[in-house]
Amino acid sequence: MPMYQEASDPSLLALEARQDDILQRLYELKAAVDGLSKMIHTPDADVDVTNMPADEPTALITNALDLNSVLGKDYGALKDIVINANPASPPLSLLVLHRLLCERYRVLSAVHTHSSVRSVPENLLRCFGEQTRKQPRHEYQLGFTLIWKNVPKTQMKFSVQTMCPIEGEGNIARFLFSLFGQKHSAVSLTLIDSWIDIAILQLKEGSSKEQAAVFRSMNSALGKSPWLVGNELTVADVVLWSVLRQTGGCGPAAPTNVQRWLRSCENLAPFSNALKLLK
Repeated sequence: MPMYQEASDPSLLALEARQDDILQRLYELKAAVDGLSKMIHTPDADVDVTNMPADEPTALITNALDLNSVLGKDYGALKDIVINANPASPPLSLLVLHRLLCERYRVLSAVHTHSSVRSVPENLLRCFGEQTRKQPRHEYQLGFTLIWKNVPKTQMKFSVQTMCPIEGEGNIARFLFSLFGQKHSAVSLTLIDSWIDIAILQLKEGSSKEQAAVFRSMNSALGKSPWLVGNELTVADVVLWSVLRQTGGCGPAAPTNVQRWLRSCENLAPFSNALKLLK
C-alpha cells in the first residue's frame, strides 16, 4: 500500500486535523507578527494583519557570515567539519548542503572510507566530484570531510578533539544551514523545526498511516507557497526532499503540490547532483 494512500483510522484523522490546525495557527501568528512589525514603522497605516505576505529571509548568497561566530576561532587553523555516514543510507540532505556551501565559501572537501566498511560504491566515493586541491590549505575557509563508516546514525564534529558529536541527519542539516546566515522570524523557525521533526520522526520512521498524514500536510502547505515555509528554500525543504528520496515516496501518485515541489527541488543543481547517487 503506498505511503500516500488515504488513511481511514479516526484517531489518525483527528491527529492530522490537530496538526493541520497547529500549522495554520502558526502561519496566522506569523502573518500577525509581520503585520505588527510594519505597523511599528508606519503607525498610521491601515494594515490587515491576517493577510500579510510571508517574510523574505536573507538569500543564501548575500550577507557573508563570519564563520568564527559559529565555529569559534582557531587562530588561523582551517575549520574542519567531519561527518561519519553509513553508505547503506546516504544522507542526501548533507550532500545538497555541501554543494550549497561550496557555492558560498572556499571549501576543501575530502571523502574517506573507514575500516568498518568493506566496500563503498564508486559513485559515493566520488560524491564530491574530483577533489584536486588547487590552493594551499590555509587559503580555504572551511574543511568538509565525509567518512563512509558503519554507524547507526550520521554523526558530525567540527572540533574533533573537544566536542561531542551531533547525531542525526536532521540535526546536522540544521547546523550546516546555519552557516548561510539566513535570518528568519521566530514563527518561521518554529515551522522549519517542525517540518524537520516531521520528516525524521513521521515520514522516515513512522507508520504508513503517519506517512500518509505527512503527505496531506505537505500538500496543504505547498498549496499556499512554493516552498514549505514561505517563498524561499529552507533546510526544511532539503531534509524533506532527502527523506522522500530515501523512502521511495516520490512516485507519480504523490499529491499534486508535492510533485510540483519535487520538480522545483530537482531543477536545482545541488539536488539533481545528489539524486544521481541513487542511480
